[in-house]
Amino acid sequence: MNIMTAYEDKSLRKDITPFKVGDTVKVHIIIKEAENKERIQVFQGDVIARRGSGLGETFTVRKISFGVGVEKIFPLHSLAVKKVDVVKRGKVRRAKLYYLRKLKGKAARLKEDRS
Repeated sequence: MNIMTAYEDKSLRKDITPFKVGDTVKVHIIIKEAENKERIQVFQGDVIARRGSGLGETFTVRKISFGVGVEKIFPLHSLAVKKVDVVKRGKVRRAKLYYLRKLKGKAARLKEDRS
């Protein structure tokens, strides 16, 4: 074990609930407004991608806001991400759901995993 992996293992967050691509999640983000003011903002959408490993692992969440698709990429082990809540589990057969970008309305919905 080298020094980098030892440092990464110490810095990884253990309090994140497990989620997969296709799940609908609520990401609670800490937003700094003024010098010493901060608030928590919630971003709810479908997880369309996860990439990387260790400290550099990220996930992409997509939602539709006022008819416009909005995607945000979050670092999984960032201190700015307060918590990730799973709203519902999705049943998908792909690792990346980039095809959802082209779909609209009911066609863009994901089936719910009932198991």
